[in-house]
Amino acid sequence: MHLNDTKGYKAFRIFNIITMILIVIVTFVPFINIIAQSFSSERFITAGEVFLLPRGFNIETYRAVLSNQRFWIHYRNTIVYAVVGTALAMFLTTLLAYVLAKPKTRLKGKGFWVGFSVFTMFFAGGIIPTYIVYNNTLNITNTMWSVVFPLALSIYNMLIMKAFFENLPPSLEEAASIDGMSTYGIFMKIVLPLSKPILATMTLFYAVAYWNAWFQAFMFLNDWTLFPVTLFLRNLISGATATGEAAAAEAGGAQIASNVRSVSMFLTVLPIICVYPFVQKYFVTGIMLGSVKE
Repeated sequence: MHLNDTKGYKAFRIFNIITMILIVIVTFVPFINIIAQSFSSERFITAGEVFLLPRGFNIETYRAVLSNQRFWIHYRNTIVYAVVGTALAMFLTTLLAYVLAKPKTRLKGKGFWVGFSVFTMFFAGGIIPTYIVYNNTLNITNTMWSVVFPLALSIYNMLIMKAFFENLPPSLEEAASIDGMSTYGIFMKIVLPLSKPILATMTLFYAVAYWNAWFQAFMFLNDWTLFPVTLFLRNLISGATATGEAAAAEAGGAQIASNVRSVSMFLTVLPIICVYPFVQKYFVTGIMLGSVKE
C-alpha cells in the first residue's frame, strides 16, 4: 500500500488543512479588521460595531493622513533606511557566507569563525553598552547609520546563505579557476547568478526587517525629521504624540485616534504587501535550498 493511501496519512492531511485554515484566520482577520476600521466612521468604531466590513464608509481620515507632511517625511526616511540598509546587509551577509562556505583546506580557522559568528546570536553587549559605543565611540547617534548598522548583519540569514553556497557544485568553481578566473570573478559571475533564489529571499528578509524597525530609531534618534514611519506609528499607538488628534482635527473632528491609527497601519504595511507577491516564488525555494545540506 502506498503511503498516500494509508488512513494515518489521510488523517494527517485533514488535520494539517484544518490547522492551516485556523492559522490563516487568526492572522488574517485582525488585518481585515484594521482595514475595516480605517474606512469606518467614529460612531460605529466607538460602539464596537466594526468587525470585517466598514460601517459608515468614509475616506476623510485617509485624506488627513496623506496630507500630513510629517507622515511623508517619515515614509521617505523608511524607504531610505530600507534601501540603504538592505544593500549594506546583503553585501556583508553574502561575503561572509561565501567565505565561511569554503572548506577547511581553503580557509584556516573556519571552525573558529563559524563558532564566533554563532556565539553572537546568543550573547550581545546589551542596550547600554551598545548606546555608549554608538554615541561615544562611533558618534553616529541621531544619524541614519544608527538605524542601519544594528540590522546590517543577521547571523541567522548568513548561516542559511552559507548552507546554500555549500550546496553549489564545487566543480563549477574548480573549472573556472582552471580557466584563469579570479576568486572575485568566480563569485560575481558564477556564484551570484546561481544564487538568485537565496538572494531574493534574504533581500526580502532584510527589507521587511528594516521596514518594520522602530526600536533602533526610538533609542538612537532625537530629531523627529529622521524618524521612520514605524516610529511615527508607534507614537500613534502608544499615545506618545498628539499626531492622531491633530490628524483627526484636520479631518474636521469626524474621526478618532483609533481610526487614524488604523489608516496609518494600513498605509505602512501596504508597500510590503505589494512587493511580497513578486518575490514569493523565490521564498520557499531559497529557504529549502539554504536550510538542507546534502
